[in-house]
Amino acid sequence: MSAMTRHLPRHLLRAVLAGSAATLLLGLAAPHASADSGPSDASLEAAHDAAAAPKTLDTLSRFFAREGAVSKAAADPRVRGDDAVPVRYLSPEFVAGKKGAPIARVEFLASKAVSSDGQEASLWTVKQAGSWQVVNIATGDDETHYARVGADKLPGGTVFHEPQINAWYVQGRGRVLPLDADAVRAVGAGGASVAAYQKRVHAAYADKLPGSAYAKSGKAGASPRRSGPLNSPPRAPSRSPPPWPERAPWPPSASPGRPSCAVAPGSAADLPRRPAGASPPTRPLGRVGSRAGEAVAQGGGPRR
Repeated sequence: MSAMTRHLPRHLLRAVLAGSAATLLLGLAAPHASADSGPSDASLEAAHDAAAAPKTLDTLSRFFAREGAVSKAAADPRVRGDDAVPVRYLSPEFVAGKKGAPIARVEFLASKAVSSDGQEASLWTVKQAGSWQVVNIATGDDETHYARVGADKLPGGTVFHEPQINAWYVQGRGRVLPLDADAVRAVGAGGASVAAYQKRVHAAYADKLPGSAYAKSGKAGASPRRSGPLNSPPRAPSRSPPPWPERAPWPPSASPGRPSCAVAPGSAADLPRRPAGASPPTRPLGRVGSRAGEAVAQGGGPRR
């Protein structure tokens, strides 16, 4: 008992002690979402080196030239930054309510590339057979863009993606804050507590986790990740929530409507063509992260 509480009237002292006990209990019961340890600095550097390797730059030249806006010889791709950034997806263990589960887990590392005419691409890198390999090239720079936006909004926070609705967030200090329009629709402009966010994703996805009857039934349609022939068009997204995206098999694909190129390590990849009449994805000025022509994972239509 402190000197201050010793001189309080008895009824006030009981109130103070009761309040302290309640605070202690609330603190013990408060939801906690830890962050995973993430890749080492050496891994981030190695992934960047893989993205900047001559073979990758050659594939990037063909990727940037696929629409004819620039020739392969003139594309002159460059990888920005010194290191790759970790890209985290919403963790199924967190959705399930597993004690101590991180809110998100690292799925791959990403680097940003630009061409001589201003096109942007994201290089997705994973560790395979003991070394870092580029497994996918997607248009735009969502991964590095939101890593930067999240760091500015909440320094030290954990930036992550909820691929089922194509939303980006940053988590820290007991809150989940939105980084794009899809996330604002999910949690509001002011964000949500970790506990409230967990309740939302549990209600939406708990019965659709890996191994569930729903996931095995195929009712959900296509997953946001795509496999198959590299030049095959993306499958139309389902309006019902997709099965939980698994880490494997690689390579992952980009969001529906986001042109991408799966890259087999050490081999040349066929580059996909955008459907006739479709506009290149752009980020409208004044709207963080929005892209004209990019389909929302559940809705399948253009983002507004």
